[in-house]
This record gives sequence, structure tokens and C-alpha cells, in this order.
Amino acid sequence: HIIRGVYRAGYSTKQDDYEIAVDDLFQHLDKLEDHLSKRRYLTGNTITHADIKLFVTLVRFDIAYYVVLKCNVKRLVDYPNIWGYVRDLYQSPGFGETVNVEHIRKLYYLSDRKLKPTGICPRGPIVDFTTSHGREALILA
Repeated sequence: HIIRGVYRAGYSTKQDDYEIAVDDLFQHLDKLEDHLSKRRYLTGNTITHADIKLFVTLVRFDIAYYVVLKCNVKRLVDYPNIWGYVRDLYQSPGFGETVNVEHIRKLYYLSDRKLKPTGICPRGPIVDFTTSHGREALILA
């Protein structure tokens, strides 16, 4: 619901469809926030394929999806557990070095001239994935 939900919202062509999609997306983000308050990763204390797949969506959320795909009810930084989870994964070997924030920004702001006709790529937001996340303290619930 989260991975596909951002696109369902962003590419809706009718207001009612958008409202349904964005409500569904943020209901699932709310559930994820609660889930991650009890677990370090999606299924417990180790990173799994599910974490990797979700990371790809979440790392792009505040940078691009919030504005470009109109997923702007809340930012990930407004969800303390999700935000900590994203930073935890980013700081894990094999994650952060694969993220190119400028590429993400340009891809989403400049690629689809129908959705973004001006061709202007904003400088922000500045997202710092390197700050302390404190999630080491979580144990399997």
C-alpha cells in the first residue's frame, strides 16, 4: 500500500481517486509508524528484503513524493519511528552509498513535463539521513 500508494495518489486524474489514494497511503504510514515503534525492522531485528523494498520508497518520500506526487499530508520527518527507521537503514552497509539525492530530485522534478511543465528543479528540501537514529535500543516485541 505504501510502495504503490505514492503513485496511485500522484497519478490520479480525478479528485475523488486522489482523495482515496492519499487517505489509504497515510493510513498505512500511520500503521507503519506504530509497527516501527516496537520493532527495529519490519519483521524484527534483522534487515530483510521487505525493508530493502520499502527503503527505496521511503528515501524518496520527502525529497520528491511529498511535492511531485502530492503525498503532502505529512512528511516522513513528522513520523519519528519511520524517520528513525529510514536513517537506520541509510546508515547500514549497502544502503546510503546507493542513494544519490540529486539524481532523485532531478528524476522526479524534471522527467515528466506533463506533471511538471516548468522544468525547474528545486534545491530543497535538504534531508540529512546521517543524524543519529537511536533504533539500536529496539528489541523484538
